[in-house]
Amino acid sequence: MTPKPCNSLILLSDEQDAMALSCAGHAWVKTPRLDALAARGTRFVNAFTPSPICVPARASLANGRWTHDTGYWDNAMGYDGRVRGWGHELLDAGHRVESIGKLHYAHAEAPTGLDRQHLPLHLNGGVGQVWGSVRNPLPDVPRPSQLFTELGAGESKYNRFDMDVARRAVRWLHERAEQPDGRPWTLFVGFVAPHFPLVVPQRFLDGLDIDALPLPRLHPSTGYRRHPWVQRHADFSNADDELGSSERRRLALASYYALVSFLDEQVGHVLQALSQTGLDASTQVIFSSDHGDNQGVRGMWNKSTLYREATNVPMIVAGPGLPTGRVCSTNVNLIDVAPTITEAAGLRTPPEWPGRSLRAIAHEADDAQRVGFSEYHAVGSPSAAFMLRQGRWAYHHYVGYAPELFDIENDPGQAEDLAARPAHANDLRRLEALLRQWVDPEAVDRRAKFDQDALVARFGGREAALLVGPPGATPVP
Repeated sequence: MTPKPCNSLILLSDEQDAMALSCAGHAWVKTPRLDALAARGTRFVNAFTPSPICVPARASLANGRWTHDTGYWDNAMGYDGRVRGWGHELLDAGHRVESIGKLHYAHAEAPTGLDRQHLPLHLNGGVGQVWGSVRNPLPDVPRPSQLFTELGAGESKYNRFDMDVARRAVRWLHERAEQPDGRPWTLFVGFVAPHFPLVVPQRFLDGLDIDALPLPRLHPSTGYRRHPWVQRHADFSNADDELGSSERRRLALASYYALVSFLDEQVGHVLQALSQTGLDASTQVIFSSDHGDNQGVRGMWNKSTLYREATNVPMIVAGPGLPTGRVCSTNVNLIDVAPTITEAAGLRTPPEWPGRSLRAIAHEADDAQRVGFSEYHAVGSPSAAFMLRQGRWAYHHYVGYAPELFDIENDPGQAEDLAARPAHANDLRRLEALLRQWVDPEAVDRRAKFDQDALVARFGGREAALLVGPPGATPVP
């Protein structure tokens, strides 16, 4: 454990699959700076998002609580500080707490536990995607995905934003080293890559043989049948159909992989500044992402499903008092970041936070029984969906639909659903009972839809609400 309190530097990417690291064995992604960070710290291979969509995940990251506990259900319900988080605990203790880059909270004026925000990116106009709250029931008319209006080599506004974020973070660290004021500090740095649009400078694509990339697994065109809940989501907005060809699917994958390498370069600039200033000796570094990306598997892109690609996020923690070169298989979650920050700062962790410090978990033997959890109540979903991971099992519970069950020990790609097999009836019952110890799925579904219906009503009802909010990614400031 930490011999004395230390600062925290949180580096967050957006929409990065946990496997999209070269140290995780990815065949196409190159991440030398993140690999070096993992080598000097602990990498958690089974880290999960509390909800596989931006705004709810980031709210839980900020407040250390589950989505069903706080009601930040979707991308129109940004974190506003009404539920205290780690930032409030640090500010109360007299620490400096600042952010640079993407937060995706309600707006910059909300009391979210930050002294100052640099280059903040929040919900567009403080409103967000109200159209995504229309889900009781989901609209019957399909909605264009807007994922691939831009694709391939170039330089997007998001690329330029991320480079600006990295430069500002480098300057911030040099300022702290040159003008120390004795205050402990925590800096949150939010990047957008590899979030769509899948546009990336050409030099990051140059090392990829795009024609050699394997096409995504389990595609419906080869006979795979989606789960009915997932099919309803695809019917609402089918990005894969918009891609339209194998060539464009490969280009989309290559651009995603290249964006991870672009992100690695920006993170590297920040980590280099941390080392150059000598602040690395007194600073804990946490690297993660808000959620993953389906990357065309099952004909799905973006996030918003319970499968590993969308829910499993990278998680690396390095710094004073942490094991080096460790790979930990215990299930962890973004909600564990809050107690990790307060523990590093030498502060008491609020008892209402359900997570545990990653610092403590890193020093323990792998725990196969710790539960991995995620939930989804947002755009494109006909009902609440819950993921439970324990031991060899991944259990997906869909309110009003049949469940899914995967043996991730023998089927890590989750290709074979075992839920209907009589031989696994006891496993299914046990996991559903375990889930119901955590939540009442039907009650949570009703609460989410009640809150979303009220939001839709405030914007003039279903037809009016469907026109409110950016159709695609949140614009940069």
